[in-house]
Amino acid sequence: MNNKIFTYLFLMAVLFIIYQYMNEKKIFESQENRIELLEAKVKKGEDSIKSLQNSVSNLNYFTLQGNDNAMTYFENLGYEAANVEANVADQIMDFNLQKGNNPLVPFDGMNGNMKINKLKFLNHKWILADFTDGKYWGEMILSYTFNENNDLELTTLGSFIYPQ
Repeated sequence: MNNKIFTYLFLMAVLFIIYQYMNEKKIFESQENRIELLEAKVKKGEDSIKSLQNSVSNLNYFTLQGNDNAMTYFENLGYEAANVEANVADQIMDFNLQKGNNPLVPFDGMNGNMKINKLKFLNHKWILADFTDGKYWGEMILSYTFNENNDLELTTLGSFIYPQ
């Protein structure tokens, strides 16, 4: 009788071990599949990041902060490029606070006063600016330099208004 009990216990233990093995194998395979999916997502994300970094690098090529030669130009004059960009932008936007049109915009406002909205510093000499009177929009290229007294000189090189 003892022999039969041990035989049944042994068989039950073997069945339990087989069940545990199959269950763990299923869990392991499920986790492996999940890991593979997550690794694929990570690779796709890394590829997207590289693509975006290349796009940002291309977009920053024509900017003051992305142009080493332009930054070196200001460093040789004793200025920090970021500070120059901020100060010039502030001075240009201060013209918007004056009564009437912004004096840098070569067009009179037809629906109000022409004001500058956005600026993009292309390098150490040129700025691309967007302006509007609320209804009519245009763009212009400004030249900026510092004279011997370190005063900012702004010149409008070209401009246009988009047709309605």
